[in-house]
Amino acid sequence: MDKTTSVAPEESPPKPDRRKLGLSLAALGIVYGDIGTSPLYAFRQSFRGDVPLAVTEAHILGVLSMIVWSLIIVISIKYLHVVMRVSNKGEGGIVALASLFNPKTAKAGTGRFILISLGLFGASLLYGDGTITPAISVLSALEGLEIATTAFQPFIVPAAVIILISLFSIQSRGTAKIGGLFGPVMLVWFFVLGLLGAVGIFNEPTVLKALDPTWALDFMAREPHLAFLVLGAVFLAVTGGETLYADMGHFGPGPIRLAWFGLVLPCLVLNYFGQGALVLSNFGEITHPFFHLAPDWALYPLVALSTLATIIASQAVISGVFSLTRQAINLGQLPRLQVIQTSNEEFGQIYVPAVNWILMIVTIALVIAFRSSSNLASAYGVAISTDMMITTVLIMALAVRWKRSLFLVAAMAIVFLPVDIAFWLTSMTKVPQGGWYPIVAGALIFFLMTTWRKGQSIQLEQLLARQPDIEDVPTLLAHLEITRPEGIAVFFTRAGGNYAPAALHHMIERLHSVPKTIILLQVVIEQEPHVPASERLTVELIAPDVYAMKVKYGFVQPINVPIALSLATRQGLPIETGDMTYVLMKETIVPSGPDAGMANWRNSIYSFLHRNADRPSSYFHIPPERTIEIGIHVAV
Repeated sequence: MDKTTSVAPEESPPKPDRRKLGLSLAALGIVYGDIGTSPLYAFRQSFRGDVPLAVTEAHILGVLSMIVWSLIIVISIKYLHVVMRVSNKGEGGIVALASLFNPKTAKAGTGRFILISLGLFGASLLYGDGTITPAISVLSALEGLEIATTAFQPFIVPAAVIILISLFSIQSRGTAKIGGLFGPVMLVWFFVLGLLGAVGIFNEPTVLKALDPTWALDFMAREPHLAFLVLGAVFLAVTGGETLYADMGHFGPGPIRLAWFGLVLPCLVLNYFGQGALVLSNFGEITHPFFHLAPDWALYPLVALSTLATIIASQAVISGVFSLTRQAINLGQLPRLQVIQTSNEEFGQIYVPAVNWILMIVTIALVIAFRSSSNLASAYGVAISTDMMITTVLIMALAVRWKRSLFLVAAMAIVFLPVDIAFWLTSMTKVPQGGWYPIVAGALIFFLMTTWRKGQSIQLEQLLARQPDIEDVPTLLAHLEITRPEGIAVFFTRAGGNYAPAALHHMIERLHSVPKTIILLQVVIEQEPHVPASERLTVELIAPDVYAMKVKYGFVQPINVPIALSLATRQGLPIETGDMTYVLMKETIVPSGPDAGMANWRNSIYSFLHRNADRPSSYFHIPPERTIEIGIHVAV
């Protein structure tokens, strides 16, 4: 058997050399859309939510102090200076973080299983956030119309529904073209935030006293119960933290930090303090402090700009859910779904139809059910606060595993974990008022993930029991009754063992004929975001005209088998992808009886997911007209 060789293809063209400032501008539209629209509702919600907080000077300054120091501790210190130092080959986010706990980097055991499960549950919660963010953002922007006249009030919910339908309907066209406008529009948005806030502060400069953290500490010491409940609204000001980390791979830590410290943080602080200054001068302004900062003539333009900013924030979250779905599919945590590449230049520009329409239906249902941003705020924050706490736990576990300084681990446990736990506990008080929704949504997605993973494991075990060892292939083909007509057949083999595909064995036994050139192909998704092009394909000659090939992808990379196989020709192998026939197993799931690996009701769910998964030909991007499927029953 020949030595395995690595086929080194021509490297993909490098990305354009952009300046750090340009990347920072782009990051404004993708990374900071969520946190950048929080001033629409975060400060107001501290007084108008479920918390009976009186509008007094001490409370106003206390809340502002809690907001600004939450931004500093959670975003500036935790995420930008600690969490973003941990990456999976440059990629961030809770999925990339959880994938670091894999058999190659961690010992098997209960601890690793718990940490991976925590990461997957955190990822599941992001689906709930993907529906709440568009709903609360668009509603909060349109509610500014109520200031002009109450006549607009009956039209806010219908207008929000129309905007959301339009937003989800254009997803199939891709966001590559309009995405170029995201950064400049958000640049204008943050400039307006800062300008409005500065004017408010100029009129009531005493509000700057809230920069002193003792106002927050004094509030928490004097009225601990109220302060604890108010934390749930204060947390709305930092809900974009996970987005910063998840998008690290797209822009790099440097541009994200530059955008934050150079523009986003100053403008957010100015606006929050401007709202506080306005309410200090007139307690009645707490109804809509953000829109009341603007002069009367600027109300409608501000509502229009706010709506555009919330659409951008919603788009960023929707795109993030699409990316998360592809990662989960590639890692085997979700069934195959149709993933459409909407840009030839940026692999991150994708569209997942099934996820898009489910998100649209659920988001519109939330708008109709809750009807206002204040009501939705009760459901918002539970998922993100849980994710933030899980992120801290995973970072600490990695620090211990990588034998980092115990002082660093202790510092995270003392500084970050109590803040995360406090935010999480106060978010959990919202469960009766709507906070149950993201928990239920996350638990449902997590259950589907674990059911799919369990079913796939049982199914793989059953299939491998039927497949001959790859070492036996030459013996099978040497039989005198086997004919070998001209042609090339690609047989897909399951990852996880040194086995020949059951489809090959089936053709030899039943048809006594297989093409002259045979490729036994294994597609492997690594527990890392990217596999270099030079390591994409390995080839091994196991018998005359019989090749065992392995194609490797990272979990964020799109899969295209014909392109990967075309790389073999560059090593002089006599293989032309245009002449290939792809042979797949069409597996039908049947109950395995009393000794089933899963309960019957769970088996039924797995069977439903399996039946409705995207066809392998679509997932692997192989031509359907050159595909043959051989049926097989698999007991699960």
